[in-house]
Amino acid sequence: MRDFNFFRGTEDYIASPALCDAVNVAVALGRPLLVKGEPGTGKTLLAHAIARGLDMPLITWHVKSTTRAVDGLYVYDAVARLHDSRFNDRDVRDIRQYITMGPLGRALTAPERTVLLIDEIDKADLEFPNDLLRELDEMAFHVPETGETHRARQRPVAVITSNNEKELPNAFLRRCVFHFIAFPDDALMRRIIRVHHPELPERLARQCLARFYHLRKVSGLRKQPSTSELIDWIAALLAGGVDESVLRNELPFLGTLIKHEADMERALRAVHSRL
Repeated sequence: MRDFNFFRGTEDYIASPALCDAVNVAVALGRPLLVKGEPGTGKTLLAHAIARGLDMPLITWHVKSTTRAVDGLYVYDAVARLHDSRFNDRDVRDIRQYITMGPLGRALTAPERTVLLIDEIDKADLEFPNDLLRELDEMAFHVPETGETHRARQRPVAVITSNNEKELPNAFLRRCVFHFIAFPDDALMRRIIRVHHPELPERLARQCLARFYHLRKVSGLRKQPSTSELIDWIAALLAGGVDESVLRNELPFLGTLIKHEADMERALRAVHSRL
């Protein structure tokens, strides 16, 4: 690949060097990129950033517990064809008009290289990842209803996210480039919040980060505050005209960061213990 085809992050997506390396290796090898990390670390947004950074169309496939691999390829509407045959609404001999491509099918039949996001693959049943292996390996699929085989003109850049709710099969893992997005440290987080809040005063930024990381260290939280919640909290502070002096004595808009009642009680105790 030429230099301008390498992914280096975007203006609004700050990626670590290790993450950029993982993306570029996956693109070069034509392997799916499997991304894990706690919620709020930018797993889903990564695919959007890759599409912008590499100037490719983005196709998204949000996996649910009922999702089947075949639905990602295509859906055959047999009910509509039966309806049309009964009421003579159209010529039902052309089965292609009842075939709708799914996200994976659209990525494989696209005229140009695309970025395919398979989001939260671990929500589906255990067989779902294995059911994807053949198509991801061969970059082709067969439609029995029409007798056609579709082959990808260019291999899509597949970005697969997982929240670690289920273990993924080893056969599937062997075919992926893997990257775990670690939670941003103070230096990287400063760069991230500057992208979203360039007007944030430095003193307020320091206080926000100090309070944020202190909350993340509170033991027993069901859900630690994430990057996206920090960005929302800062937006609330700016909208409310809160300055750094207020944060020395209290923690306003705590519900922007903490989302469980028991967590709120623990967070308040931790806040008051520092005052």
